Amino acid sequence: MLLPRTLKIFAVLLVAYVLLAIPAYWGPAFLEPMSSYVVIVPLFSIYAFHKLGIPGLLEHHGACGWGLCGPTAFGWIFLVIFWTGVTWLIAWGLARLISSSRTDVS
Repeated sequence: MLLPRTLKIFAVLLVAYVLLAIPAYWGPAFLEPMSSYVVIVPLFSIYAFHKLGIPGLLEHHGACGWGLCGPTAFGWIFLVIFWTGVTWLIAWGLARLISSSRTDVS
């Protein structure tokens, strides 16, 4: 799992995510709506985890009236760890796929 190829693919995936997310904050206005989906999906996943019953992710235990509660510090840490793990698994799978396709050719 800690092969150099996996680390390279992981780094490429993280850089690609950052490059796709930058227009949501600092890019031209016409790229903002498309780029905001890259940012919103991981952020809104915290509400799905709260709905699944993981405690402590949202402020006020998710009871904020009509508004959406913001994530707690634990919620932010949980999101970062979860999506980093998902990205790592994708990188690991791609590295295995690439290495198995190279060994099948010869």
